[in-house]
Amino acid sequence: MKLPKIAVAERLRELMKEEGLNQVRLAEKVGVKQNTISAWLNKKKEPCILSLWLLADYFGVSVDYLIGRED
Repeated sequence: MKLPKIAVAERLRELMKEEGLNQVRLAEKVGVKQNTISAWLNKKKEPCILSLWLLADYFGVSVDYLIGRED
């Protein structure tokens, strides 16, 4: 079984652009450090489930959208 590509970095960049947010502001909004946002955007780390929930709630999208399981 082929695993799907996780799309968090791409979706996060898109949502940040739509909201006019930089890494520092998003970090403040969801309660993480700016270097954590940077690691997510550069695909060095993936957000934990709690962070995915916080991001989804902030942007008004589903976790499935953030990870690329739905459009």
